[in-house]
Amino acid sequence: MNRRELDAAGITGPDLRAAYARCRQLNAQHGRTYFLATRLLPVERRCAVHALYGFARWADDIVDDLDRRQPTGERDRLLRLLENDLAHALRTGSGDEPVVRAVSDTARRYAIDHALFADFMASMRSDLTVTDYPTYADLRAYMHGSAAVIGLQMLPVLGAVVAREKAAPHAAALGVAFQLTNFLRDVGEDLDRGRVYLPADLLGAHGVDRPLLEWSRRTGRHDPRIRAAFVEAEAVIRAVYREAAPGIAMLEPRVRPCIRTAFVLYRGILDAIAADDHRVLHRRAVVRRRRRAVTAAAGVVRILGARMRTRPPGPAQGAVAGAEGSLR
Repeated sequence: MNRRELDAAGITGPDLRAAYARCRQLNAQHGRTYFLATRLLPVERRCAVHALYGFARWADDIVDDLDRRQPTGERDRLLRLLENDLAHALRTGSGDEPVVRAVSDTARRYAIDHALFADFMASMRSDLTVTDYPTYADLRAYMHGSAAVIGLQMLPVLGAVVAREKAAPHAAALGVAFQLTNFLRDVGEDLDRGRVYLPADLLGAHGVDRPLLEWSRRTGRHDPRIRAAFVEAEAVIRAVYREAAPGIAMLEPRVRPCIRTAFVLYRGILDAIAADDHRVLHRRAVVRRRRRAVTAAAGVVRILGARMRTRPPGPAQGAVAGAEGSLR
């Protein structure tokens, strides 16, 4: 538990503090790149980000686990319990699961639209039955709930210097860019779960279908048709990053270094994929530790500059220590 973050956020009740601590643990465990960037946020806002990411990670893990272990009827029943607990928590502030309690508290503190959570749960539900997407448009429709809403939920927490309506499309695009990056990086692991998140029309344009992907995954052979499809997928994802990029300057100055760092690190996963000749079916591409350290250090420098313009620079030392601690 990080008491400094909880104290700065004004979270006092022991049960609620424990709930936020659980979200932080999920963030640190599952989102190494994202967690590092979060350490560059103003300390009082980190708990809310941990809650939003922790809930999304927790729900996604539950769906993956249900997908592997339970029959359809049982999966639907358990998912309804999750949806009902979330809806109850958003209305009343109390829920059965610690992660649900934390995210509902964050929604209350930052007046996050409850419809965004409903859209997220709709996409989680579709993961129980939908295993591929015929077109890129179909995939983007799914990603509204699974990724774009995360950017939209984050926007009230981060704050903006322009009207929220102007910043919202870029925030949504950044969520989509991050998830598309994960889809390309994790294509082999997703295939093992019976899912293909890269759209069939993009793959088919290069002569690639699910049986070919499964053959390549099974044999370890790197088919040139698959490589060509993944190269195009990389180009599509980079275009979404370009769509998202103008939104960083629309955020409050003190949070820009965090989002810029996440932007650079996640986009760096695409560089790692390309450097490995797009062999993501056979091994996971990762951003090297040194590059993460250099990017985080650059974020700290930007924090120092932003804080020097608004107040004495001393408190930024905590950001430096936090970033260094995340890299150990």
